[in-house]
Amino acid sequence: MEAKNALKDVNSNFGAQFGLAVRDITPPIGIYSRNWGASPFDQALGIHQPLLMHCLCTVSGDSRTVLLTADLGWWKNAEDERKIRSSLLNYFQLEESQLVFALSHTHAGPSICSTDVNMPGGELIPAYLEFIQEKAIECIEEGFSKLFEGDMNWSYGVCDLACNRDLLVDSDYLIGFNPLGIPDNTLLVGQIRDDKGELRAVICNYACHPTSFAHENDLISPDYVGEMRNTVEREIGVPCLFIQGASGDLAPKKQYVKEPAYVEANGRQLGYAVLSTLAQVGTADRNWEFEKALVSGAPLACWKEKEVSLNRNLKPRLIHVEVPYKVLPSLESILEEYEACTDRVLKDRLWRKYNTRKSIGEKQKASIPVWLWKLGNAIVVAQANEAYSLFQKAVREAFPNHCIAFINIANGYVGYLATADLYDKDIYAVWQSPYAKGSLEILIEETKIGITKLLKDEA
Repeated sequence: MEAKNALKDVNSNFGAQFGLAVRDITPPIGIYSRNWGASPFDQALGIHQPLLMHCLCTVSGDSRTVLLTADLGWWKNAEDERKIRSSLLNYFQLEESQLVFALSHTHAGPSICSTDVNMPGGELIPAYLEFIQEKAIECIEEGFSKLFEGDMNWSYGVCDLACNRDLLVDSDYLIGFNPLGIPDNTLLVGQIRDDKGELRAVICNYACHPTSFAHENDLISPDYVGEMRNTVEREIGVPCLFIQGASGDLAPKKQYVKEPAYVEANGRQLGYAVLSTLAQVGTADRNWEFEKALVSGAPLACWKEKEVSLNRNLKPRLIHVEVPYKVLPSLESILEEYEACTDRVLKDRLWRKYNTRKSIGEKQKASIPVWLWKLGNAIVVAQANEAYSLFQKAVREAFPNHCIAFINIANGYVGYLATADLYDKDIYAVWQSPYAKGSLEILIEETKIGITKLLKDEA
């Protein structure tokens, strides 16, 4: 793949028209919101912080894209997601490659699964799904109606909120803070300015499970994402969009708590890291490049900002990556086991398994859609699953001269994509997933090929 340019910083500039919109999507109190098998609660009793939806519309020449982000968990029923996304595509006459609807993956949100309708508070779910669709339409309409000329650029930073969460205790793998694990702490921050140089929005792309709140929590919350936004927006005064990275094996050190103070501290930690990264982000029309060697007490490499022309190439692509499924039990056998089960925790686990199996049908192989967007010199990679962080690490290493944003749980949800070395272990990310060993590694290689083609098309 690419060799890193030793004499230039990573250049991620992009010029286009942009449109922004924000909506409150906080659900009604009483909606079914049991996201943890161990939870004694079926319905939330209050609101910690509001849930938000953000929209970024981008237009360059005859090409356009729409990025929707929402403080929601995951799609248990594939048909619910397909219905909403199909409606948006039809309403706005978008190609499938042009729309990414990404969820933050909060574990303190409402159910967005229509098959939960018979659960306590489940009768509120159908109307809430319609509400989500209405707010998405409002956001996109506002975004396209308020386009402005501007530019976008990105910069890598770091934040150590995310820790490895695959913990071996005796002979058992648990999901929680693993002090021996080496996490991916990469933070990617984007900024959008108008043609007058005024900051209009910031994008935070970070991989970390929003599992600060857990089974004892009875509040609706965006988890750490809410306080991250509050921290950033208080300082910069413009919207901050959050997109969840490849976080399958990453989560906060302090999680599974009831107290909001821990959740908010996690959010502030990420928020401060975003602000720290922004402090060093230059303008999109300039880049940090080597200028000359200077003889001093030591031979010095002198760098300076140099003007660069804005790249206006907007190219959305959709590829499909074929990976094998495991040999799966039948839908009927899972339902039979669910109906016979009397354990509340196990019953919840079987219900999730049933919805995943229902989404797959009788297919032997999966076709994983991957959205590849070229935004000038930057790239967005989006897909529906909970990929382990190796996905973003390996692909970024292959393309070191490009800023690459990764999005988990975009345009659907199926399951985990864990590394092949874990498939001989009794670990949640393996037995939860319908994908067979090696699927993540196939996704990595095919994504590299897809990005290479995307870049060559421009050349």
